[in-house]
Amino acid sequence: MTKFLKKFRQKQDVSQEFLAKKIGVSRPTYVQIENGTRKMLVEEAQKLARFFGLSLEDFLAGKENPVPRVEFKKSMKQVKSKKLKQEMRISIPQEKVAKFKEVFLYILERIGARPNIGEGVVCKLMYFIDFDFYEKFEEQLMGAKYIKNHFGPTPVAFPEIVKQMEKDGDLTPVVKKYFQHDQKKYLPLRKANLSNFSAREKELIDWEIGRFKDFNATNIKKYSHRDVPWIGADDLQPIDYEAVFSRTDEFSVRQYDDEL
Repeated sequence: MTKFLKKFRQKQDVSQEFLAKKIGVSRPTYVQIENGTRKMLVEEAQKLARFFGLSLEDFLAGKENPVPRVEFKKSMKQVKSKKLKQEMRISIPQEKVAKFKEVFLYILERIGARPNIGEGVVCKLMYFIDFDFYEKFEEQLMGAKYIKNHFGPTPVAFPEIVKQMEKDGDLTPVVKKYFQHDQKKYLPLRKANLSNFSAREKELIDWEIGRFKDFNATNIKKYSHRDVPWIGADDLQPIDYEAVFSRTDEFSVRQYDDEL
């Protein structure tokens, strides 16, 4: 994916040192990114995409003149009765930022004070809430777009949403020590409002919080790396919601026995 970076930089006639400063790294580190010997972090990719005036998805795909289109993707869902069901779906998540904020605050209320719960655990927890709900009910809960990051599934809009929530006084970031490592955490400054959530949405959110409350960043990272949607995505590319219907028994949250 970095093969396009040099082309973009040269077209804009900017130096490696200039872009290094833009994304907050040294010039040697930037050179490694451009040469493909160091993986680009999500935050770095977002900053570069903004600089070049592109969406993150188009930047990572090397598209200079993005043409919006709706993609219909065909998926095969294998039920436990061995019957295959073929269907067409619009595979574009409809992001619900307001719900994302409230779920985030609710997670912080419930388990944010635990020493093992930092930003990394929260991001993976949001992923499982979204993808498990989609598998179980074929509907989107928050509908956030996630990409395959080295550290696991990452909500693309997370940095921008958090920045806005800080500005609105919803939360504040803190850095604490977790064993020998700095851990980024968030303190909620108001209670979450789940009044617009359905009973089944609340039930699934509580279930996910319960099953992941004891995971640390390393545990949940390793766990998420075994999930089919993450495995099937390319590095720093969107994770396809439709892939939940190809999950292994370890990750599947839906009973298919009685489906036709």
